[in-house]
Amino acid sequence: MDAEKTNRPSTQLPQSRRHEMIINLIKQEGFVTTEGLVQHFSVTPQTIRRDLNELDRLGQISRHHGGAGLTNSSTENTQYSERKKQLSSEKDRIASELVKRIPDGSSLFIDIGTSTESVARALLNHNHLKVVTNNLHVASILLARDDFTVIIAGGEVRNRDGGIMGEATRDFISQFRMDFAITGISGIDLDGTLLDFDYHEVRVAQAMMENAQKTFTIADHSKFGRTAMIRLGHVEDIDTLFTDVQPPAPLMDQLKQGQTEVVVC
Repeated sequence: MDAEKTNRPSTQLPQSRRHEMIINLIKQEGFVTTEGLVQHFSVTPQTIRRDLNELDRLGQISRHHGGAGLTNSSTENTQYSERKKQLSSEKDRIASELVKRIPDGSSLFIDIGTSTESVARALLNHNHLKVVTNNLHVASILLARDDFTVIIAGGEVRNRDGGIMGEATRDFISQFRMDFAITGISGIDLDGTLLDFDYHEVRVAQAMMENAQKTFTIADHSKFGRTAMIRLGHVEDIDTLFTDVQPPAPLMDQLKQGQTEVVVC
């Protein structure tokens, strides 16, 4: 949390006011750690744990080991128009760092998501890329470059976000062998499980990961501890996680065990 010292709340805050501020912080950041809240409010860890347990009991947040996140449905993602606005500057900053690892002349899979669209925009300064994507927005962005080869996977177009998916999409993806798979993710459980909302979307992302030399996953901090219904894989299945905030300690342990590199932008 980046609150300036002059704006730090007093230790004399009533519990109800502290609860309100915790909820607002979680809405802004997506996930907050217990340690971060202790420092922010200058109270004991026991106080924060009681606060989080109470807010979780009331259904206002979701309590996780090491912190808390938004209360969300595990069966339905946030609308595309809202996701496009959320943490857009953070996504762009992460994307700018990620593309430094992509040499000119590379071949890439790029999957569905607002984060991967940020990556597509950041790639416009590259040269001679070959891209296979199931994201119409990504294809549209990349077509600004005459020296890029952009291949759109076949399948059913999801009108709410321009994603293409289905068994035909997976089969199409499996015909290629690319240097990189650039993937987003809807949620990362603190046990390292990669989670998403749509089975068909997950199947396509898995095909990209299976048919790429390296997998780079972009995930802002709001994805940490977020729940979703479909298991895509585990953090050990990706080579590098690009994010904007150090992941919570339990997730960092999983990333280290899986020998997944973490780049905090």
